[in-house]
Amino acid sequence: MPDVGNTRARYRRILRFAARYIVQTWWYELVLPRIGLGKVAARGREARLTTIARHFHALAVDLGGLMIKVGQYMSSRLDVLPPEITRELAGLQDEVPPVPFDAIRQLAEAELGVPLERAYASFDPTPLAAASLGQAHRATLSPLDAADMGYDEAVVKVQRPGIETIVDVDLSALRRVAGWLSRVRFVANHVDVPSLVEEFATTSLEEIDYLHEAANAERFAARFAGDPRVAAPEVVWERTTRRVLTLADVTAIKINDRAALLAAGIDPKAVAKQFATVMFDQLFRDGYFHADPHPGNIFVTPVERVTDAASPAARGTDAASPASNVTAAASPRSSPAYRLTFIDFGMMGEVPDGLRRGLQQLMLAVAARDGKRLVESIRGVGILLPSADTAELERAMSELFARFGGMGLAEVRQVDERELRSFAIEFGEVVRALPFTLPDNFLLIIRAMSLTSGMCSSLDPDFNMWDAVEPYAAQLLRDERGNFVQALGQQALSYASTLAGLPQRVDALATRIEDGRVVASSPKIEHRMVRLENAAQRVVSAVLFVGLFLGGVLLRNDEPVWGITLMVLSVIPFLHAVFAGLFGRRRGPR
Repeated sequence: MPDVGNTRARYRRILRFAARYIVQTWWYELVLPRIGLGKVAARGREARLTTIARHFHALAVDLGGLMIKVGQYMSSRLDVLPPEITRELAGLQDEVPPVPFDAIRQLAEAELGVPLERAYASFDPTPLAAASLGQAHRATLSPLDAADMGYDEAVVKVQRPGIETIVDVDLSALRRVAGWLSRVRFVANHVDVPSLVEEFATTSLEEIDYLHEAANAERFAARFAGDPRVAAPEVVWERTTRRVLTLADVTAIKINDRAALLAAGIDPKAVAKQFATVMFDQLFRDGYFHADPHPGNIFVTPVERVTDAASPAARGTDAASPASNVTAAASPRSSPAYRLTFIDFGMMGEVPDGLRRGLQQLMLAVAARDGKRLVESIRGVGILLPSADTAELERAMSELFARFGGMGLAEVRQVDERELRSFAIEFGEVVRALPFTLPDNFLLIIRAMSLTSGMCSSLDPDFNMWDAVEPYAAQLLRDERGNFVQALGQQALSYASTLAGLPQRVDALATRIEDGRVVASSPKIEHRMVRLENAAQRVVSAVLFVGLFLGGVLLRNDEPVWGITLMVLSVIPFLHAVFAGLFGRRRGPR
């Protein structure tokens, strides 16, 4: 466990780094332009930002803890940070040395309450993976636990000793830095840094609670129960605590290992497509998603090696096969040749219904290459503040779609680098100039989408995110049209009901007038009521014509029969609206 002196030194080191580069940025970006030296400041901006990012990369690797997580978050913030910084931090991984096994043994035995030799039949002292918050070891379950679970191969995650203290120190330093930045008007007007830090803090504290991760793993598995595309490891609850997590060993082919995939007869391009679809399902259908889908957290498990560990029939069969210990239900009719097995559920996100509907509208705008609608969707999601002037953003989005819309990564790479750089700088300046806030969990959504895009492009250089999005957008568009026609039909029925009852109501009113039960000051009231009836009928007919005609136009391309039918039917209310006034029946005196 870190001593007090080390934690204080760590805290001060983080603050010194932040203070140094905040002051440097303030000097170059605010002071020099105000005294007429803006060109001097701009001349070395790229090299200056790259240096800052490189120094932070070194600091994060040296300190470990949350600093690596901060760098990973920053690398996905293309909307806030310049490309020089995000590019430098994009490769930041959990580059930390493993904890000595004696320290791991001591913590694990204290948590489990028994020696490792009693808790497990075997425990590999060499870590399978070492990360900034914990490390994983292979183990064999005890005979009793193996008989109960139906398999014996397991992976045990053990928290780094003292990591809770380190997390507390790092969060205290980040909150202090956020307080500094919130006093800078330019920053405060564009982003609520303290709120971002608090969201990051909540996620980080959940990530070091392995009971929380175990519950997440079961919830994720339940969401995809019966889905032949996805699997998740089963939790060995008898050997799980807040700082020790025991899971079925589901290690298989790492998703980014193209050579191993090809050797197994699996097409990496098909894997990219399936992975994108699964992630979109999580984000846009379920609203519960894996927020850290990097290559180390996803395996490709060939179906012939998979046995349902949750199924009683599966227990006792192929128990020694690590890849068999997954919780997933197979479907013989539609099973693909492999499953995507997700692990590490410490960082999960949720998309509330309102935000999910907003994201669906945003996706429709992207699929339609409609810059104006995209900006309206961004505002509707709650990202842009009401005071934001979006004219420049609409123009930039329209230019983005016009120039790069529909391109895959390979095609974008063929574009002249100077053009890309110029557009990136201009687009980044437009986005960063706008005041915005982020809904809850939006950082995790950005992270998940960024990692998904990067993963798919590494599997398939020709992967096109547009193509992956468009099937979802097409379905949403069909749903949207269906809802429109349904609403139109309901409105038409309502108008028709009112229209059908209107003559009786007018006749009843006329009868009441004749019986002297209604006092009217004008002798032409009946004639006026007839005219009102005719006018109302024509208005309803006009509304029905417009609704049916527009519905037919919308459906004509995708569902031509329905589209043409609605357009033909619209002729009837059109003729009534035009000619009813000429041939309407006159009643009573004029």
